Amino acid sequence: MSVVDRINGFARKVPTWAVYILYILPAPYFFYLALTGGLGPDPVKPLEHEYGEIALQLLIIGLCITPLRQYFGLNLIKFRRTFGVLAFTYVTLHLLVWAVLDVQSINRVVEDIIKRPYITIGMAGFLLLLPLALTSNNWSVRRLGPKWRQLHKLTYVAVILGGVHYIWLVKGIQLEPLIYMAVILGLLALRLRPRKRASAAA
Repeated sequence: MSVVDRINGFARKVPTWAVYILYILPAPYFFYLALTGGLGPDPVKPLEHEYGEIALQLLIIGLCITPLRQYFGLNLIKFRRTFGVLAFTYVTLHLLVWAVLDVQSINRVVEDIIKRPYITIGMAGFLLLLPLALTSNNWSVRRLGPKWRQLHKLTYVAVILGGVHYIWLVKGIQLEPLIYMAVILGLLALRLRPRKRASAAA
């Protein structure tokens, strides 16, 4: 039995609820650190950053699933919706920390969305993820049929907006957000390659 077969066999045995529990644990942990001084004297911004970065990481993990199957034979498709829902959860936490603990005013929230481009982009990404989260259930898959896959391609746009939001958010040129964006674009480019080969063969 190959390594890929062993991994696929292990993945089939892992329930999705275990992945939910594993990845949701950082949320209360970082909130606890914020309450107890573990994130510094001004914990709101670090907490906001941690939630946002985990959300972006989860979106990227979701993007990895299809290329891993196409190029390496690793079948983790059963976890794709799980990572999507988890990513939306952390995006929502990121948004709530910013709106409730940082800005603390509905009027200022609206003003910042309008006046600050990086916040406008981040909010656009959140709005794109909202219908995906609402339809990440078996009933919606059956109800929408082939349209479900088309709708969930909005993930590609949302993750790009998330990467741009991160780049624009930091002050000056920093390597980490650029690496995230490079990984995002690389994973999206991998999805285009099979289509190019198919069209060339035709």
